[in-house]
Amino acid sequence: MSHDLSDYRKSYEKQELLEKNCPENPIELFQQWFLTANESNLVDETNAMTISSIGLDGFPKSRVVLLKKYTAEGFIFYTNYNSEKGKAILANNNVCLSFFWAGLEQQIIIKGKAEKLAENLSDGYFESRPDGSKIGAWASNQSEVVESRATLDETLVLFENKFEGTTIPRPKHWGGFIIKPVSIEFWQGRPNRMHDRILYSLEKDFSWKLERLAP
Repeated sequence: MSHDLSDYRKSYEKQELLEKNCPENPIELFQQWFLTANESNLVDETNAMTISSIGLDGFPKSRVVLLKKYTAEGFIFYTNYNSEKGKAILANNNVCLSFFWAGLEQQIIIKGKAEKLAENLSDGYFESRPDGSKIGAWASNQSEVVESRATLDETLVLFENKFEGTTIPRPKHWGGFIIKPVSIEFWQGRPNRMHDRILYSLEKDFSWKLERLAP
């Protein structure tokens, strides 16, 4: 079975990205783009991002997670440290994040180093979650093979009963990662595939080098 997609084409014509409009710090530009995307009504889940890591089997793997905070230091998301993703990141902390906002014809690609978030910060975020999400963090051995959906549902009920009427603590195997960027590329679609690509690279003195890449 095959399906020829060679005629799938789109002309990108909505915006441009010029050096004169780029701040010295890429986090400022990220914030500008993120806020614009969030207010545009053209993007579902603006904070949905793809994270790519190198697995213990040597293969790269990408999956979508949710950005929960960004600061001058980096980009934060939460996961089960014992999951396939968590184990991969703890073994090799070189990762890549990417955002794709099709309605704005924009991409952001972030290469960085992942570090475990401080426990008190993971505690603070966990406390803000709905009880159902808290219990889910206990009930799911993320990435492990399970016998059936019924098995998952039964485990969830067990933990619902266990924590009924009590404060639900954060599991030690669940918490945050912060991705500290070493490069951030901003991609703006342009006509005739002559896209704008602006790359920020972190220098040894922690300043950012700005360069234009060919599309």
